[in-house]
Amino acid sequence: MRLFLLGGLLLSAALGSPAFAQAAPEPVHPAPHISDWPTLGTGATPGMRQASLALGPELQRGRSARDMLAERRRLDQALASLQPQRKGTVDAYVVSVALDSDPVFAREAREAGEVLTRRYDAEGRTITLAGPDGRSAGLPRGSITSLTLALARIAELMDPAEDVLVFYSTSHGLPDGLAYHDSDYGYGIFSPYRFGSLLAELGFKRRILLLSACYSGVFVPALASSDTAVITAASADRTSFGCHAENDWTFFGDALVNHALRKRISLPVAAQEAQRAIAGWEADNGLPSSNPQVAIGGGVKAWLPALEARAPREETAPVGVPAANSMQRVTAAAAAAGVTRASGR
Repeated sequence: MRLFLLGGLLLSAALGSPAFAQAAPEPVHPAPHISDWPTLGTGATPGMRQASLALGPELQRGRSARDMLAERRRLDQALASLQPQRKGTVDAYVVSVALDSDPVFAREAREAGEVLTRRYDAEGRTITLAGPDGRSAGLPRGSITSLTLALARIAELMDPAEDVLVFYSTSHGLPDGLAYHDSDYGYGIFSPYRFGSLLAELGFKRRILLLSACYSGVFVPALASSDTAVITAASADRTSFGCHAENDWTFFGDALVNHALRKRISLPVAAQEAQRAIAGWEADNGLPSSNPQVAIGGGVKAWLPALEARAPREETAPVGVPAANSMQRVTAAAAAAGVTRASGR
């Protein structure tokens, strides 16, 4: 028996559903084997390992058949519920994804989906991929595959000439990219190269990309463009904070989403406000600077005002336990254990 471990699990598409566009006919001849057997980040040299990780490998193992079927149905239902764009209106399509099963990420992704949907008038055009968070469940889980399919479906529905992709991700991070880790069942790396390639393939031009993870600044060179706003929780060589599983927010999510983006202020101003808040929390807790990155292309100002003009005039109140407050508990526990500094993620 041959074991196929491919970067990016091959999933069945939701064919036959009237909610989905007609799929292209399947070619009669199968694709030939051209590349060598994939190394999946375990190549013989550092260069081979780096090249493998750049392709965004994903591994699923040990899931029950019933769980896989239930998850397939949750995702199909979420994809089918997405509404088409409105001609003549700058529509936002929101994707909020938790790529790690630690509850803090699912809680953050769920609330971020709500906040961004309200801010950008994206009701019916939002998909949140976040597994159980200890308090709620029922959404499709975040994974590299579910994220890829969500982006592909949105690309079918939106008009890239006038609509905007609003993307929020929260997870642990590595210098190689975002870490996908679902309990003991799912593993992978969502790399800058893979994300950039997906956005290019699917034709997303106008983009607001918000990434909450350690080392997330590594994505800026791969994603930046004239029509892209990229805001990350850390620079390419720094960790970020607040990722402890019991938290409601990471530092970045709390500062940017739970506070700044609830206000009727522009995205650049919100990013600056979040940077200041994070710097203050880190200083108060004796943490090194995560150095959040902000890269807003010159073309963004041509379409962002029309989108933000529809933001509600009333602010909503922050929810959950502040991320900075949780550091007091972590610091106390670390001190009791003889550790002098709380870790990042």
